Amino acid sequence: MPNDKLRDVVIEALEDKKGSDIQCLDVLNQTDITDYMVVASGSSNRQVKALATSVIDQARAIEVKPYGIEGMEQGEWVLIDLVDVVVHLMLPKVREFYDLERLWSMTPNKEKEDVGGNDQ
Repeated sequence: MPNDKLRDVVIEALEDKKGSDIQCLDVLNQTDITDYMVVASGSSNRQVKALATSVIDQARAIEVKPYGIEGMEQGEWVLIDLVDVVVHLMLPKVREFYDLERLWSMTPNKEKEDVGGNDQ
């Protein structure tokens, strides 16, 4: 399945359950672990869990099995690894503290091409 279609399915699942401040980060050129990170907030632990369940159910409906799911018991921060799309569902206070959007928008410094001086 194309990763952009999976991303769209995830976003639709979050919108259906009234997830707030849904952000999609294209991290294809920043990391090898995934192509997209989708970050959304839920107003309570219960809503965060409902958002996660919706994403998992919709992914399975298109025959995509989550590689890993973390945090469902507490519901403060649920991570769903769908390989090409990693989903972070958080309570607003947790999201504000970790600020993943800012973290993943930072561009690493370019390494100097000629570290040792002359190549002669």
